[in-house]
Amino acid sequence: MADALWTPTADGTQGGAMAEFIETVEEDWNVTLGNSRDLWRFSVDQPARFWTSLKDWAGIAAETWGDEALVDGDRMPGARWFPGARLNFAQNLLQRRNGGDAIVFWSEDKVRRRISWADLYDGVSRLVQALEAEGVGPGDRVAGYLPNMPEAIMAMLASSALGAIWSSCSLDFGVRGVLDRFGQIKPKVLFAADGYHFKGRTYDCLDKVRQISAALPTLGRTVVIPHTRTKPAIEAIRNATLLTDFIDSHLPGEIPFRQLPFDHPLCILFSSGTTGVPKCIVHGAGGPLLQHVKEHRLHCDIRPDDRVFYFTTCGWMMWNWLASVLASQATVLLYDGSPFHPRPGVLFDLAEEEGMTLFGTSAKYLDALHKSGFAPRQTHDLSRLRTMASTGSPLAAETFDYVYGGIKEDLHLASISGGTDIVSCFVLGDPTRPVHRGEIQGPGLGMAIDVFGTDGKPLRPGKKGELVCTRPFPSMPIGFWDDPDGARYRAAYFERFPGVWHHGDFIEWTDAGGFVIHGRSDTTLNPGGVRIGTAEIYRQVESFDEIAESIVVGQDFQGDQRIVLFVVLTDGTPLDETLKEKIRVLIRNACTPRHVPAKIIAVGAIPRTRSGKITELAVRDVLHGRDVKNIEALANPEALDLYRNLPELRG
Repeated sequence: MADALWTPTADGTQGGAMAEFIETVEEDWNVTLGNSRDLWRFSVDQPARFWTSLKDWAGIAAETWGDEALVDGDRMPGARWFPGARLNFAQNLLQRRNGGDAIVFWSEDKVRRRISWADLYDGVSRLVQALEAEGVGPGDRVAGYLPNMPEAIMAMLASSALGAIWSSCSLDFGVRGVLDRFGQIKPKVLFAADGYHFKGRTYDCLDKVRQISAALPTLGRTVVIPHTRTKPAIEAIRNATLLTDFIDSHLPGEIPFRQLPFDHPLCILFSSGTTGVPKCIVHGAGGPLLQHVKEHRLHCDIRPDDRVFYFTTCGWMMWNWLASVLASQATVLLYDGSPFHPRPGVLFDLAEEEGMTLFGTSAKYLDALHKSGFAPRQTHDLSRLRTMASTGSPLAAETFDYVYGGIKEDLHLASISGGTDIVSCFVLGDPTRPVHRGEIQGPGLGMAIDVFGTDGKPLRPGKKGELVCTRPFPSMPIGFWDDPDGARYRAAYFERFPGVWHHGDFIEWTDAGGFVIHGRSDTTLNPGGVRIGTAEIYRQVESFDEIAESIVVGQDFQGDQRIVLFVVLTDGTPLDETLKEKIRVLIRNACTPRHVPAKIIAVGAIPRTRSGKITELAVRDVLHGRDVKNIEALANPEALDLYRNLPELRG
């Protein structure tokens, strides 16, 4: 086992909540738990007791919790959590009403705003009244076509307070992409901004809002939020009103939070949609609330008055995760725009000026910083920063080195992974345990994680297989929209291993009890019948200064599969035989000869989803002459043209 890059100190400055909660569980159930690993084992063996202790310890507000924590706990799907409970999600995020910062918002160098806890509550109160006046009630859908701004959180909270179902897309989605999503769920009200800022430019979105509003016949109202101008012209938009006019006749007051069942629908999230029309994944209110509070307070050590940031858009599940930080009485830091504008260190400007305690980002962003040579520890005061979280793709071992060498030495680096499917994490950090290079620290509490072989049997550490969860957990989706018999839902997660959640990640346990994710199962390479995770190749290739980024796929060839590596080169670098051979040698030595690409080809861009993930499946379809089923899911669909009819692949 490699030496730890970081070890929590014995003075309790990290992981105090975990230690406190362990004592609580011991007292509640008369058990002895020595550490967080013991707590994890208890949480999966005694799930009803674990989640009961968590909601009591965290002070989750509810009208009632009912008599039972778990019914039909041996069924997956089919288990029911707290079936007698009545609660409200928004109520748990709005428990403070003082003058401290609830939300701080930066929009590149154009906008800076602060929203106090009192102003947040009052703003949500006025929105609740306005939505009620529009006839919005339990089960109705309210949609947001918005940048990552305070009004997005406020509209979500107002919808939740009424029992309506929230769903959102970021403003960089095109009209077709929005309609592929909102057209399925038929919203009653749409919140939309007039535009957004990105890389110093201002983008007008009113024409897109007009087209979207016209194509959604169920819309009774489109509420336009001024963001890039003082008073946008909205006359051409059907049933449109400005936000100020929408709430003008409603005064702040007490919010009548509707007390609803634990599984009452809270939000609809969408799959990436690269293989067809996006799946509409419906999440209940209680499960994500419990999961997020657990992940924030125990796994991320978030405390009241902390200042928490995640670089995200309203179209990614990490936005939901970030908004829920309010339930831990911590301040939400929002940034909308390019993370490299107006300068590469702008997010660290935010960290320094706002006293950020948790910095959440993507592996791609950290890798880009590393390649740029930027070292924030030399330019910024990060003394308050305790935790850095990374998700979106596997975090390479070399990037661990960069974080501790270039950002901050005394830092809990938590590589985390879960998904839109569960609006939370399966594997993530643990502030009470060491951080090992290239590893996710461990499974989430209450998540019965395992690694299965193709035969459906558990694999020992060091063996790669399928990420599964063998027992129910509260944030399982309550279903897919418009899937009345649950057939599509069951097929998505339970068809491979009946009664076991199959997530689709290619993963292995480590000797330290952590995990290494090797990529998605559906993009796993298979030359000569040997499964190879794409992340293993990315870790090697992107260590080259000459390579900005890469994408690797399997191409059917002569009755087998060959590995094809595409690279985007840094400015002025030629892809000559010398560089190709350096790549092959490193991959052969660091991985195996089977990992070595048969073809290495330079391209100008890598296609990505709107949440920033590379799209191996779309590239693979292009190479095989198949249609890419949902171009609108891509942030840069034009990049796919670079992969068509390549002469290098003809032999």
